Amino acid sequence: MDFNNDKAIYIQIAERLCDEILADKYKEGERIPSVREYAVLLEVNANTTVKSYDLLATGGIIYNKRGLGYFVSPGAKRQIRQTRKREFMQERLPELARQMRLLDISVDEVEGELRRLLHL
Repeated sequence: MDFNNDKAIYIQIAERLCDEILADKYKEGERIPSVREYAVLLEVNANTTVKSYDLLATGGIIYNKRGLGYFVSPGAKRQIRQTRKREFMQERLPELARQMRLLDISVDEVEGELRRLLHL
């Protein structure tokens, strides 16, 4: 995994795991890789992965079954979507609108490009 300097690595790992849940790589009630397995997969320190798992567990996305590992919580996918939609609407969309104004890009231009990118 390529990490960027904009966010802490443990947050990027948590976001990746959320992406994988959204993509149905891990479904609700299914076990996810152990901290050690995921650390090896991503080539990071296990302590960093522990912080990621703790963050997700605190947020109710995953839960720990003692002795069995971590599992995807019921409703995790819905919760991730709601959180990310809210973030998009409150943070990214206003920035997009600001850039569109600065660059004199019309809504029609954006819509056309979105349709192309989404294959609509």
